[in-house]
Amino acid sequence: MSREPNPYLRDAVLTASPEQLQLMLYDGAIRFTRQGLKGVEERNWEQSFNGFNRAQQIVLELLNGLNYDVDRELCTRMAGIYNFIYRKLIEACTHRECMAAKDALGLLEFQRETWVLLVERLRQERAGVNSSQPADAPPPKKADPTAAVGYGTLCIEG
Repeated sequence: MSREPNPYLRDAVLTASPEQLQLMLYDGAIRFTRQGLKGVEERNWEQSFNGFNRAQQIVLELLNGLNYDVDRELCTRMAGIYNFIYRKLIEACTHRECMAAKDALGLLEFQRETWVLLVERLRQERAGVNSSQPADAPPPKKADPTAAVGYGTLCIEG
């Protein structure tokens, strides 16, 4: 069975900022983890497998998207979190384990919430920087779209 790609989703992905893309990945991983969890609870093994498998693919994409050139220590910590989530999703899928899925889901939801707070903070900082520029200051340089995007340092320890 061939699935037609959703043109609205395709356009949303193609026009999204890097911050929005990251949020879309978190949303997808959360949605598919919930789908897999529902499949386990309903003993619908196909739904369970499909949901957990798609969530695993998204988590791998998050892991592969880490840019160690920007902040090696942060990326190492994030990789540990993503690897843990990935292992929990595999455990949930292979052992039909609700607790493992709930662990992964809780971390994904926490990561999403943290990401939303970070993006909001960056927007506020950017707005503050832009409004404090003198009128005769040169406009900021345009970012190179092929350059790595840095979001600053985020502490993930308690």
